[in-house]
Amino acid sequence: MFKFQNCLDFAKKMDENDELKSYREKFIFPCFKDKPVVYFSGNSLGLQPKKAALYVQEELEDWASFGVEGHLLSRRPWYSYHEQLTEMAAAIVGAKPIEVVVTHSLTTNLHLLMVSFYRPQGKRTKILCEAKAFPSDQYVLESQLLFHGLSKDHLVEISPRKGENLIREEDLQTLIEQLGDELALIMIGGVNYYTGQLFDMKRITALGHSVGAKVGFDLAHAAGNINLELHEWGVDFAAWCGYKYLNSSPGGVSGIFVHERYAFDLSLPRFAGWWGYDKTKRFKMEAGFEPMPGAEGWQLSNAPVLTMAVHLAALEIFHQAGMKAIGEKRDSLTSYLEYIIDDVSTRNNSCSFELITPRDKTKRGSQLSISVKGQGKSLFDAISKEGVFADWREPNVIRLAPAPLYNSYEDCFRFGEVLQTAIQ
Repeated sequence: MFKFQNCLDFAKKMDENDELKSYREKFIFPCFKDKPVVYFSGNSLGLQPKKAALYVQEELEDWASFGVEGHLLSRRPWYSYHEQLTEMAAAIVGAKPIEVVVTHSLTTNLHLLMVSFYRPQGKRTKILCEAKAFPSDQYVLESQLLFHGLSKDHLVEISPRKGENLIREEDLQTLIEQLGDELALIMIGGVNYYTGQLFDMKRITALGHSVGAKVGFDLAHAAGNINLELHEWGVDFAAWCGYKYLNSSPGGVSGIFVHERYAFDLSLPRFAGWWGYDKTKRFKMEAGFEPMPGAEGWQLSNAPVLTMAVHLAALEIFHQAGMKAIGEKRDSLTSYLEYIIDDVSTRNNSCSFELITPRDKTKRGSQLSISVKGQGKSLFDAISKEGVFADWREPNVIRLAPAPLYNSYEDCFRFGEVLQTAIQ
């Protein structure tokens, strides 16, 4: 059986055999004094692709050269800019091109989708989400309830059992079955931002549909991280941001998925804007909204070209590498980091760690959340001062995200060294 080793030679050997090693050179690492950086914050903000500046500069040049005519005359015409992103984005989430569009921001897109897919009627009014969902999701769900004249009592949260960190799938199934015909919508984060738990989206979708509910996912921590098959799983809708694992600028554009079965469904209510209007007749400026088929019909305004240019630079990298290879390295790299953390923990009495992320690689992605006992926040501050970019979440959790495209096995080893020194 293959065994990891906590030594530099082993880490370097793993990097030598890594088929994705060249992709590290496609990103810009932040500077940190005179210390080498270990960047494990890709689940908050991914690194900048080197081509991003070039693509943005080209759009600025075309704006200067063509003015408004750049919508049609620029090297990547702005009028159809989002269409350049569709197939690459669809491949990342396991969708057909008609099911995907890149537009707006994540929370905006979640609201737009819920207008269409949360339709409380009679006693079917309840929304099911995970407890300790990302706060923005909580605000979205609560405000949607209030928008429909319902109280927060109609929001049902599923929690881990007392003394546990993770939500049990059997508990989720039981709750869905208990809610039955009272359940209007399941809206869960595909990967929980705090624990890193990956939910079985295929199973959740089937369970939700079996009781007549719609099922959607916030994939902010899943897109570009997890091998997704949204079309095959039958998910009704999903949205994701572009700035975490997808490396597409702070506050960058978001993706929308709407299953193909709704592509021509004109009965779905939606908040409309002219960029979602049938593009063959858009400039006739006629009254009466006629949506484009598929996810494109949920667009509101014309493309934010400068941020889409960054997204294009990032999606090209994912397209070249492929999610299959990214997923294989994700599992290996995350397992090695897990081994390093365990090894450091067993050699220290003053500070211990509890991994609250599943140890089963099929139930997590490129994230390890460790509950720090002993030094707590002071330990996080200490590793930060040594050039480790990680994330602290109250009350005592450090989140680490080893991103396959730009992180190395040597990064994991170096993190172990820094962690050991910080404890001492």
